[in-house]
Amino acid sequence: MQPLAGALGLAVPAAAAGTPSLGSAAPGSQGVLIGDRFITLENCLLPDDKLRFTLSMSSGLRVVGCELIQAAGILLRLPQVAVATGQVLSQRFFYTKSFVKHSMEHVSMACVHLASKREEAPRRIRDVINVFHRLRHLREKKQPVPLLLDQDHVNLKNQIIKAERRVLKGLGVCVHVQHPHKIIVMCLQVLECERNQHLVQTAWVASEGK
Repeated sequence: MQPLAGALGLAVPAAAAGTPSLGSAAPGSQGVLIGDRFITLENCLLPDDKLRFTLSMSSGLRVVGCELIQAAGILLRLPQVAVATGQVLSQRFFYTKSFVKHSMEHVSMACVHLASKREEAPRRIRDVINVFHRLRHLREKKQPVPLLLDQDHVNLKNQIIKAERRVLKGLGVCVHVQHPHKIIVMCLQVLECERNQHLVQTAWVASEGK
């Protein structure tokens, strides 16, 4: 079950998984040195104690952020894999960060922009800002109006760039995402449950962190 758990992005204790604990990776393995810790794809999973309680767990804004990224991805005509990547990056970031110190909307915009580049479907920051501006008006049930290219727009653009840097720093520049959707389909086929629409939809939504 360990390979499947790792593919799904679940936390697996280092002793059970047979992988070195964080910071004890062999110097010859492929990875990146962050401070005094050597990060690889094998040891970058969050430990169980980090998943049990997070700074953003009680707010419910992680769900809102994922829905916002999904809506923005549709308007930006992003591939679904890029949208899912943006949602995963947002979830990973807010596992250890609080919504009090970091704007959910700014981080969501940064994750969309970062994910679009990660999945080779880049979108301009200006387009990302315009889409989120429209979505904000729709949420507030206001008539959408064009966003002026004034100093406020420039300031917002700089905030998104800084938010993207904070996300990269918070993730240790590890933006590798292996989506579980293909594995979900295979598991459902093995269990002969691929026709169970409720189960399929529940598994699909859960895999995107919603």
